[in-house]
Amino acid sequence: MEHGDCVAIIAIDDEDNVLLVNQFRKPVEKRLLEIPAGGIEPGEEPADCVRRELREETGFLPRRVERLGGFYSAPGYCTEYLHLYLATELVPSPLQAEDSESIRLVRVRLSEVPGLITSGSICDAKSIAGLLAFLEYRKQG
Repeated sequence: MEHGDCVAIIAIDDEDNVLLVNQFRKPVEKRLLEIPAGGIEPGEEPADCVRRELREETGFLPRRVERLGGFYSAPGYCTEYLHLYLATELVPSPLQAEDSESIRLVRVRLSEVPGLITSGSICDAKSIAGLLAFLEYRKQG
């Protein structure tokens, strides 16, 4: 299945919390705790998409955006490629999107992330891959 590229965002605030979003996902009929993400619009640069999506989903604009890598979401099923970014130096700057009314912001201590993954509280592939990649990146930095 053809699917456009997307961004997946690890947003870290100044208190070392990761900003997650809790939103209803119709295909699985439940609310999921995820990292912010979204589709790159035609002609839009991935870093610009990070800024737009983060504002729409969390109400924060990152002053610093850094590419961490990327990955295919489900290469046996579709062509979607997720560009993984780190967003820091966050400042309040809400941008309303049509579909963001059911999204709730959840701040989680970074130290709690591994437990949320192993317990199944974070259970979507992009969030698990993105968060684990960031934790490894942080170890090396």
